Amino acid sequence: MKYLVLLYDGMADTPVDALGGKTPMEAARKPLLDGLSKDAEVGLVQTVAKNLKPGSDVANLSVLGYDPAAYYTGRSPLEAVSMGIPMGAEDLTLRCNLVTLSGDAPFAAKTMVDYAGGEVTTEEAALLIAAVQSAFGSEEYVYYPGVQYRHCLLWKNAKAQKNAVAPLVPPHDIIGRTVGGYLPKGAAAPLLHMMEHSYAILNNHPVNAKRRAAGKAPANAIWLWGEGTRPGLAPFDKKTGLQGSVISAVDLLKGIGMLAGMRTPEVPGVTGWLDTNYEGKARQAVEEFRSGQDFVYLHFEATDEAGHRGDVNAKVCGIERIDERVLPIVLEYLDSQADYAILVLPDHPTPLALRTHTSAPVPYMLYRKQWQGSGRGVACLGEKSAAGTGIFVGKGHELLGRMLG
Repeated sequence: MKYLVLLYDGMADTPVDALGGKTPMEAARKPLLDGLSKDAEVGLVQTVAKNLKPGSDVANLSVLGYDPAAYYTGRSPLEAVSMGIPMGAEDLTLRCNLVTLSGDAPFAAKTMVDYAGGEVTTEEAALLIAAVQSAFGSEEYVYYPGVQYRHCLLWKNAKAQKNAVAPLVPPHDIIGRTVGGYLPKGAAAPLLHMMEHSYAILNNHPVNAKRRAAGKAPANAIWLWGEGTRPGLAPFDKKTGLQGSVISAVDLLKGIGMLAGMRTPEVPGVTGWLDTNYEGKARQAVEEFRSGQDFVYLHFEATDEAGHRGDVNAKVCGIERIDERVLPIVLEYLDSQADYAILVLPDHPTPLALRTHTSAPVPYMLYRKQWQGSGRGVACLGEKSAAGTGIFVGKGHELLGRMLG
């Protein structure tokens, strides 16, 4: 038996005028996914409990069968694991975004123009984070470069500060807003100092001078958020009896997989955006199965990024490209197997109108090979059709058991 979870990050949405009142999921051309949905169990699942922040960290833990109430210690530690950051029991980590702020002065009057630093490249970002480390790095603070705009700060021996510095606001929640009302306060004064002074260091850095000359936005400041302490997950194989793999472009998902004792293979050319290596990820999923893995968690980020950017066409495109370039490869392999199950869903909504996450229930589709031709499902997988079935899973971490049962 083979099990595939296909996760479209942030895919769920609300009706969009530009799509004739449809959501991106409803408007996208996805004949293979809709073909499966006709013979599948389709419903809604609450991946984020009402008392938790709607984020990919909480939601993906939930989809993988881990109750966030028991396991969640913060977002950045999950990424830190993937990045190989040595995190002690008393340490605190923070996500460090390279962002684009407006040129207004003083710092508190600036506007959050882009949470992703104008799509800064990983190579450019490494130079910018090196400059930040040179300015602020010490025995207490260590900056680690990651991928594109996503980086990490290790704040040593600061576990006791976690509750005092919270809540720190994700930059994708305040796009187009003046940052003054969302800056760190109180015990987080050292973080505010580094954020404020990073602008002077990065705004005129040679990397950003070249970006401006090329007509690109500068990645001209750091933004710290996602504070957390060292986590621990029960091994996935002990929980489920299955050998599992996680395939993703982002450190958050790879970190969850590593903590769960799952394989996290590297795939060349993956980016977390529309230009990612779709076929490479699909072929890696097949290779994981062929090598003896029972369970593969195949994650795609572009639909979430498009939601944050308010880019309707990109969100639709992200859905369609998986149908065109991923599903043909994985279905060809799975259809050759005696039995299999596929679970398809977003982790959370990232509505284009809001450009941030919400905790609304999301559609899911569960397909089993033996259900082929049953006609038990819906003609088009979407938010309305999923709600119309009346099937609702109230605790997201219980959905995996429904798949494996």
